[in-house]
Amino acid sequence: MWQKIYGELKDRGFTVLAVAMDNADAARPFVEAAKPDYPCLVDRDHFVAGLYGMVNVPEAVWIDEGGRIVRAAENAGSWDGFRRRDRTTGAMPQDDVEKIVRAKRIYMDAVRDWAVNGAASRHVRKTPKDAQAVSDDIALAHLHFRIGRFLQRAGRDDDALSHFEEARRLHPDSWTIWRQTAERNEQGFAAGPDFWARVDALGERRYYPRPDIEGMP
Repeated sequence: MWQKIYGELKDRGFTVLAVAMDNADAARPFVEAAKPDYPCLVDRDHFVAGLYGMVNVPEAVWIDEGGRIVRAAENAGSWDGFRRRDRTTGAMPQDDVEKIVRAKRIYMDAVRDWAVNGAASRHVRKTPKDAQAVSDDIALAHLHFRIGRFLQRAGRDDDALSHFEEARRLHPDSWTIWRQTAERNEQGFAAGPDFWARVDALGERRYYPRPDIEGMP
């Protein structure tokens, strides 16, 4: 969907900068399949997540031509319908499928409105809601994560694990930290039993918090 909207709006000065919070080898197949015309970067140590308060993917930050954040990090049009997916067959209730499609459409329409109307867009936050406050614990969690990644690349997996565990403890809301330190399934995704147990533990809380955009499910 991002390639489509980029192609539609690039002549208005709009651009997309995609950042994969993963290793290059893991991100490459998705980038090659999408064939984007916009820049795609890899942030293996999650510097972007730390700077902008990102805790999950996909999330987006809207930044205007003056470098001002007009919408802080938020869920970029995803919806929690996947939680009702049959975990054996992968089937999902049609109502949830429709809500997922609607959430993406509404979010993309909001992006279009901003690209066309700029500061006059009703989706611009004059005083944007701050990204998640960077507490000492969150800052320390990102530091432990980066140390863990460094040790992992050096082949010191046991030493890395202790730093990953501390990063998770200090920043339990970060799915990006958890995902990068979790076991992967055969397809390379951190979507095994531990993932689903963590999702189920959310209870009534949402995995993809609802963006403050009218009409979002």
